[in-house]
Amino acid sequence: MTDSYAQGPQLDRAVGEPPVISEAPQAAAPPPPALATEAPPEPGVLLASIRAVYIIWYRDVIRYLRDRFRLVASLAQPILYLVIFGTGLSSSLGGGRGGFGGGALDYKQFLYGGIIGMSILFISIFSGMSIVWDREFGFLKEILVAPINRSAVAVGKTLGGATQAMVQGLILLLLAPVAGVKLTPLSVVELLPLMAVMSFALTAMGVALAARMRSMQGFQGVMNFLMMPLFFLSGALFPLKGLPAWMDVLTHLDPMAYGVDPVRKVILGGSGVPARVTDSLGLSLGGQPIPVLGESALMLAFGLLMLTLAIISFRVRD
Repeated sequence: MTDSYAQGPQLDRAVGEPPVISEAPQAAAPPPPALATEAPPEPGVLLASIRAVYIIWYRDVIRYLRDRFRLVASLAQPILYLVIFGTGLSSSLGGGRGGFGGGALDYKQFLYGGIIGMSILFISIFSGMSIVWDREFGFLKEILVAPINRSAVAVGKTLGGATQAMVQGLILLLLAPVAGVKLTPLSVVELLPLMAVMSFALTAMGVALAARMRSMQGFQGVMNFLMMPLFFLSGALFPLKGLPAWMDVLTHLDPMAYGVDPVRKVILGGSGVPARVTDSLGLSLGGQPIPVLGESALMLAFGLLMLTLAIISFRVRD
């Protein structure tokens, strides 16, 4: 009996609640490493974004250079404008002298800078078409879901289109003898940054517009609506002097005008045309010609604004 009584509490514990000692708190398991659940560090994202900018730029440039037909066809329109339109209108204006600057300037010489601007405009704007094309075929979606900053897409596309436009402009410099223009090495060096700024600004505008487009037809409609007014009001085909007041306001609002005018001043200045003549043919403010550096600064500011809008558009999730 004594042994049974002594074993009673043990039986009660066996059939009842578990012993108190078994309910003692266990040691907490160590938490998983923080790197397994946290986002990559900021420097890693930055490096990946820089690499993405390079890849997007490289892809667009390679596609452009490998498309030989596109490269040749893009030169056809500028050559037609310069040779046929320039020669015909120059002859009708006075036997080869267009009356610019008291007969000191041939119309084809005047037109040459505008043709370079036209070529840069068309290549820059239509480079944004690749964004719509990539969106329709799913390539853009794959880039946007990658662990990179979405601004890399806008920057890469802008640099890629600007490079294409620069290549086009450099090729057109070979047509200087056809236009009767003499380019000196100093003129070419001065033209390079001016053409780069214009290519960057116009490409950024095309990218900003294409970033919110969902169909190729919509993008082409917007481009056809914008490109021709930008081209005609830039002073590419006629001097920006003696215009009606309403048209003078529009030319000052045209961003392309601030790219064509400095390019023309450098080209004609290198050919020996007096500065007073080139100043009288371009943009002026308060009766005073706008200096080349001022026009380039305005063009660059416009390009940065357009690039900012493009970055904002890409950061907005669909």
